[in-house]
Amino acid sequence: MEENNTPESNINSTINAVAGLVKEIPIYQDTVQPAAKEVGKSLHTVAKTINIALAPIKALVWGYDKIEDYISKRVSEKLESTPKEDIITPDPKIAVPAIEALRYTGHDENLRELYANLIANSMDKNTIRKAHPGFVEILKNLSSDEAMLLTAFINIDTYPLIDIQRQKENNGGYVPYFNNLSNFHQDLNIKNSDLVPSYLDNLIRLGILEIPSGISFTNQEEYKHLENSSEVINAKNAIEIQYKDTIILKHKIVRRTTFGTQFIMNVVKNK
Repeated sequence: MEENNTPESNINSTINAVAGLVKEIPIYQDTVQPAAKEVGKSLHTVAKTINIALAPIKALVWGYDKIEDYISKRVSEKLESTPKEDIITPDPKIAVPAIEALRYTGHDENLRELYANLIANSMDKNTIRKAHPGFVEILKNLSSDEAMLLTAFINIDTYPLIDIQRQKENNGGYVPYFNNLSNFHQDLNIKNSDLVPSYLDNLIRLGILEIPSGISFTNQEEYKHLENSSEVINAKNAIEIQYKDTIILKHKIVRRTTFGTQFIMNVVKNK
């Protein structure tokens, strides 16, 4: 006899198996299991606290109706100057996961704008070839701050960075103290500016930015503002007092990759 392996039969089998397990679990009276009763009360209290803490999340998860309203309005605005004959159905590999992701990121203005740009570019015959399916996964791995940070790379592709190192007096070796110090983000609305070095690490991991080894600006004036920053001054004082070591400043750059340029100009830049 041929087995029925339809999804419905599999679901029914799972339900029946769970129901069977529930029936097999013994139920103890509170007089026999007083500890279990107290644990139950404790779990109930924790569950209530968790439900209260998670309550705001429910409002942040967008339903399809809200997503549809947002896309219709925002994408229409972005394609307003595009000839009607150039507006096409987007590639499902881009549009479907982008719309699904908006369920959880639609409440974040910085991120939802990037999704709208990507969807708009995927619907424009003139830009569709630059809308890569991999861009959706990159967006899923960005924080709101990182989305804002990338706007600095729209018009300028390279910025100076400094590593602060300690030069040990006893053996002349170097010890990292602070990596990827920058100031290009100072005029941006970054909520956690102390995390910018970590943000850069993530953007490099995603292939959007790179810090090429051994490359720095020829014009050393590019680093003067960083060298005179309070971060460097404070680090110098701390190193000299705490470690009795000399401070070394290593000059570097951070720049867009080729793939990152495509992402920034077609997703981060406003359509």
